[in-house]
Amino acid sequence: MLAFLLWLLLFVMCWPLALLALVLYPIVWLLLLPFRIVGVAVGGVLHLVWAIVTLPLTLLQGRKAHA
Repeated sequence: MLAFLLWLLLFVMCWPLALLALVLYPIVWLLLLPFRIVGVAVGGVLHLVWAIVTLPLTLLQGRKAHA
């Protein structure tokens, strides 16, 4: 909602720039999409590595560590 209100303010102050931003936003989003996918994949791998590293401690503590 805040982004929309800021866009409306930009539209009132400088409508050509606001229309340019409106057109370029989907293109920039598509260009940045692979980086988001890589970020999710790297986060998943790091979580898996952390789970493997802490597995012995988790097994020694019993069921309390899963809660």
